[in-house]
Amino acid sequence: QVQLVESGGGLVQAGGSLRLSCAASGSGFSINLMGWYRQAPGNRRELVASISRGGSTNYADSVKGRFAIARDNSKNTVYLQMNSLKPEDTDVYYCRITTLPGIDYWGKGTLVTVSS
Repeated sequence: QVQLVESGGGLVQAGGSLRLSCAASGSGFSINLMGWYRQAPGNRRELVASISRGGSTNYADSVKGRFAIARDNSKNTVYLQMNSLKPEDTDVYYCRITTLPGIDYWGKGTLVTVSS
């Protein structure tokens, strides 16, 4: 079983920055894909950014140029650096990992609130 622990959410003013972290723990697993999603109440969960084991990245158009995803394979950790935050970035952010057999695991979410 894999557990994900997210951290780094909070309240920030528009234009500010936050860094989210998500650490995976457990035994007997190898991580393929890591990513961050976000979801507002009543909305669908949407992809923010993802990164492959080899380092290839993918971003939602709304965050390109402002957010950066990175991973540390030695620590089974994925990061999301969020700069130039906007009020519309306010959401619960979820970490997701996909192991090499193709099993998905989700974190419990961390709230990011951007005030105007």
